[in-house]
Amino acid sequence: MELSVMTVVFTVMNLLLFLDTPVQCEKPSAVKVGAVLTFDSVIGRGAKIAMEMAVEDINSDPKILNGTQLEVIMEDSSCSVFMGLIKAFQVIEKEVVAIVGPQSSAIARLVSHVADGLQIPMISYAATDPTLSSVQFPYFLRSSPSDSNQMAAIADVIGLYGWKEIIAVFEDNDYGRNGVTALGDALSKNRGKIAYKAAFTPGASKSDIDNLLVEMNLMESRVFVVHVNPDTGLNIFSVAKRLGMMSKSYVWITTDWLASLLDSTDTIDPQTADLLQGVISLRHHTPDSDLKTRFTSRWGKIKNKETSKFNSFALYAYDSVWLVARALDTFFNGGGNVSFSDDPNLQDIKGSALHLTSLRIFNEGPKLLQILTSTNFTGVTGQIQYDSDKNLIHPAFDILNIGGTGSRRIGYWSNHSGLSIVPPETLYSRPSNLSNRDQRLYSVLWPGETTVKPRGWVFPNNGKPLRIAVPYRITYPDVVTRDKGSLGARGYCIDVFEAAVLLLPYPVPHVYVMYGDGKRNPSFGNLVNDVAANKYDAGVGDLTITTNRTRIVDFTQPFMESGLVVVAPVKEVKSKPWSFLMPFTWQMWAVTGSFFLFVGTVVWILEHRTNTEFRGSPRQQLVTVFWFSFSTMFFAHRENTVSALGRLVLILWLFVVLIINSSYTASLTSILTVQQLTSRIQGIDTLIAGTEPIGIQDGSFAYNYLVNELNIAESRLRVLKTQDEYVRALQQGPSNGGVAAVVDELPYVELFLASTKCQFSIVGREFTKSGWGFVSTRSLSL
Repeated sequence: MELSVMTVVFTVMNLLLFLDTPVQCEKPSAVKVGAVLTFDSVIGRGAKIAMEMAVEDINSDPKILNGTQLEVIMEDSSCSVFMGLIKAFQVIEKEVVAIVGPQSSAIARLVSHVADGLQIPMISYAATDPTLSSVQFPYFLRSSPSDSNQMAAIADVIGLYGWKEIIAVFEDNDYGRNGVTALGDALSKNRGKIAYKAAFTPGASKSDIDNLLVEMNLMESRVFVVHVNPDTGLNIFSVAKRLGMMSKSYVWITTDWLASLLDSTDTIDPQTADLLQGVISLRHHTPDSDLKTRFTSRWGKIKNKETSKFNSFALYAYDSVWLVARALDTFFNGGGNVSFSDDPNLQDIKGSALHLTSLRIFNEGPKLLQILTSTNFTGVTGQIQYDSDKNLIHPAFDILNIGGTGSRRIGYWSNHSGLSIVPPETLYSRPSNLSNRDQRLYSVLWPGETTVKPRGWVFPNNGKPLRIAVPYRITYPDVVTRDKGSLGARGYCIDVFEAAVLLLPYPVPHVYVMYGDGKRNPSFGNLVNDVAANKYDAGVGDLTITTNRTRIVDFTQPFMESGLVVVAPVKEVKSKPWSFLMPFTWQMWAVTGSFFLFVGTVVWILEHRTNTEFRGSPRQQLVTVFWFSFSTMFFAHRENTVSALGRLVLILWLFVVLIINSSYTASLTSILTVQQLTSRIQGIDTLIAGTEPIGIQDGSFAYNYLVNELNIAESRLRVLKTQDEYVRALQQGPSNGGVAAVVDELPYVELFLASTKCQFSIVGREFTKSGWGFVSTRSLSL
């Protein structure tokens, strides 16, 4: 009986030890991965070969998936969204653990909904639509940079050359529309914009493209950004060449599709090269490495391949398969087990011939997705690592310039350093630097075989002149106002603008539009706001350049210095009988007299012992001191000095007397000959400290400046509409319903004072510094 009990105890203990030991799941002999792509396409031909190479390398490498064979099931979408979705269903029903692709952004969007429901990770190497994000599609990953990065690079290139408006040419599908939207967002950060979106349907005929380019050629912008499919993109340049749009003054920039097309061939066909002279194109930057060198060598040894060379998408397809393999290896080493379960929602669908029940949920999908996003390795495209938003951490592009029979790299772009002529991987160890002054590219050969940067715009050929707002002034019409002549406006500002236009090497058709009702000065702030709102193309007049205005519009360099000054009534000071005492204050007179006596005393002390002229009775000596002291004022002293110290003191004192005489004579002359004007207002500080009314020109920015900057109460400001109101208000004064002073800009004040016969004058100093300039919308380039 005791033996039986002991046997039971040992049996239970062994069972507990067995349960406590972790169970090692046996690795499957094979694991399936799906791939959906267009076999017969520029991207697909290279990607198909690259994925086959990756599978061969993985299955022959004992360090990866040891004991498990990777099988990639490829399906051809035939460049059709419908067929792509069908093919995706076909690979999913074969119980794949991941999908490499799809190649198309449109197909990827549809399949992502299915992949999310079935928990199957997707790793696309070519679906670059920026709206395909992990926020909307948690199981979608991208092994190549998003188009949002590519459009940021293009926006930086456009900003580097100072162009403000571009025309976007794109295919009217999700890939094209969303890419161009990202371009618009990137341009807005550099104060640029898309002037026109030229969309054409996929597979459009050359006739349709011809009509589109003719319409574009009538517009102002000459900077074209082409975002299309590599299989049909050359049709655009073929039509552009025939229309003469590949000549001087044109700028053509393409996204990565052109580089992908050119990289897929050994040499560029001469006819193709002739179409693309001067074009700037982007290409995914893949650093040089031993892995890339070995890949290139292996590619050249492959026989009967459909494409002689590979593009960057082939490299990303290769790394995508390796990414899945490394994640699966980590998954299996961590005890992961591949299992699928039926979706209850699909089981409820009965009587359907679609066999939806074959679509099963990958139970370990969340775990595999987490491993994929945390994987970090170096592939043929460089470092593969994701940030918290499931985007590659270091997207980068080469900037290419097509010329001759090939292309040359003129620089790089990365999200770490912006535009540079140094490979971005050498800068990752340094702090990020996106400063505009550090952006740089090598010289570019532009269309028309010129190295001179194109202006990027011309006046459109649609007969539409610039609409220029001109303030319809009532006061100071000599500055600018309405005119019955052919121009419709006249004045100093109009003369300056017309003279500047004549200096331009091209015509500037324009028409003046009067701004205001002619009854009072218009609001110059409203004029600037209307220009900013594109109601007018520009504004010409006495428009003061202020900080707030420069935030919404562009100003020219100032053509007239200006600043605010204070004008106040002044009174004439008439000469009095005692005017000869006015050059010096009484304190100065007292000090001067004291010094005369002091010097006379010093000289007497030094001379009376040895000089007989300074001797005599006390009364005579006292008279001598007074006489000698004051006679030096007119250099009429007769007494001789014999001692060395006496002579030294006398020389110094005579020099001082000379200065005193000169100053006195100059001041007295000024008092007796120049009209003296005084005012109780000493400047802007007097007005700020007081409570009296202040006059402001109608429509002037000075109103807001005094209220907002100097904190002067609005109730104190009086708007004056004409020069006669200026005179009347200043003459009446604050006690009779007028103003204590007028605050206005210096050019106006000088015109005003020229006609007032010294009744008023500028008091104090100029307390602001600004200028007049012409204004335009931010998009207008002259």
